[in-house]
Amino acid sequence: MGKVTLNVAGMSCGHCVKAVEGSVGALVGVHLVTVNLDEGTVDVDFNSDLVTLEKIKETIDDQGYDVA
Repeated sequence: MGKVTLNVAGMSCGHCVKAVEGSVGALVGVHLVTVNLDEGTVDVDFNSDLVTLEKIKETIDDQGYDVA
């Protein structure tokens, strides 16, 4: 089980939250995704045997946001 907080730039509204939480949450092995717009962070609880941190970052990037 892995847990990570990612700094993500470009999120500013409810649509951003839905896009990130929906896309990352759909990945096999991701248990929980929480976006904090005020802090510009995304918390992810995931099973590292099923999904990699790189795949999670790639998925956020594919939604148009920059992972620091």
